[in-house]
Amino acid sequence: MSEDFNKYPCLSSKEVRYKVLNHINDILYSMGQTIKASAMAKEAKNVLSERNIIVSEKNLLLQRQLNRDQQIAYNTIMNRVFSNKPGAFFIDGPGGTGKTFLYRVLLATVRHQGFVALATTSFGVATSLLPGGRTAHSRFKLPIEIDGNFSCNISKQSSLASLIRDAKLIVWDEISMAKKEMIEALDFLLKDLMETNILFGGKIIVFSGDFRQTLPVIRGGKREDFVSASLLCSNIWNELEKLQLFKDMRAKIDLAFCQYLMRIGHGKEKINSQGKIEIPRSFIIPFTDEKDSLNILFKVVYPNLYTSASNILFITSHTILTTKNDFVDEINDMLIMQSPSNIKVYIVVDETLDPKDQSEYEDFMHTLNPPRLPPYKLCLKKHCPIILLRNLNFSMGLCNGTRLTCDDFKSHIISAIISNGDFKDTNVFIPRIPLLTSQDEKIPFQFKRTQFSICLCYAMTINKVKH
Repeated sequence: MSEDFNKYPCLSSKEVRYKVLNHINDILYSMGQTIKASAMAKEAKNVLSERNIIVSEKNLLLQRQLNRDQQIAYNTIMNRVFSNKPGAFFIDGPGGTGKTFLYRVLLATVRHQGFVALATTSFGVATSLLPGGRTAHSRFKLPIEIDGNFSCNISKQSSLASLIRDAKLIVWDEISMAKKEMIEALDFLLKDLMETNILFGGKIIVFSGDFRQTLPVIRGGKREDFVSASLLCSNIWNELEKLQLFKDMRAKIDLAFCQYLMRIGHGKEKINSQGKIEIPRSFIIPFTDEKDSLNILFKVVYPNLYTSASNILFITSHTILTTKNDFVDEINDMLIMQSPSNIKVYIVVDETLDPKDQSEYEDFMHTLNPPRLPPYKLCLKKHCPIILLRNLNFSMGLCNGTRLTCDDFKSHIISAIISNGDFKDTNVFIPRIPLLTSQDEKIPFQFKRTQFSICLCYAMTINKVKH
């Protein structure tokens, strides 16, 4: 069987082996078995998953649509890929210049040639924009909480290590939001796996992001703390080859607004006597009191919500952005009640890790609403927008940040329809799962919350949208 794949000169003997295993897996699947269930090549599981990514003709044809800046970046990176020379790049471009578009072309080209290309992002939402995308935390086993003593938890003998070694290309989007320690940990990991001191182990790795926008989140930090935590203040920054994208592809829609954002990003927008940028009056909803002003905002963003709630395209193309999770929860609670149809309420099961503490802390746990966990009382309605808070199944597009609309409700399963990314319009099932609180939260103890790993997303934080 391997002779069928040896006709591809670009494939190494190891890559031919994985191709054969993948084909065997397809045959076994048709007989109700899988390669995982057999004794063969358990270590190839992750590689098979990557090689099962279908390169669509649509993505292959995107290369024809590259503009001049994108084409220069594409040629520079692909020349390095196929010359087997090291390369670590940073694609610099404001929002709207087509960084993600370029990534899709790069990934499609490399994968179509039969090679492994790993697509990662700093956080959840952006993963749905890249075929085969995963968060850097998931792909490289980076801890959620970064401290001075951590590393990527990957054994050199594992299938994941094998996958990373085989990768011809690694892309990491939204790098501006990642703490510099994450990138430095990846550099250390790749050097270790490839057994070389070359930057990133000699891999072709492409970062992109916009430091004019959101920087790493530092709890209680100030501007200088955010900048200090970013890749800009890492020794790695000066070693990256910089590629520039200038043309704003969204300017055709609203040139004046794009220019306004660029002036802000470059620090050129006029400021008032208090040193603040004044927002144009056309963007502002007058404040009378909180309730009335919010209702006006709702009518602007979600006009006729009562009659349009079943219009999935309408619901998923509108979002209210705010700065804090508390504001998000308040707005979502108000909007779900304005939507028609019957409400479905799911109550969590909270458990302390030590059963002896359950009776003492049970009521207290119910009052808590930690980030990255669903609320104690989850109120949903048919067609309401939701967002995943955890990675469930990458092969089905169910990853942290995937947006969906609710379709049907059962006691332990929610039927939903994916509303973004390559799996858009796919019907999926979301189970209840146990979720642990983060050790980083200001809670005196860890506990387990069993619930659907979702929350409403009529409103989201600005950071969540960027994530």
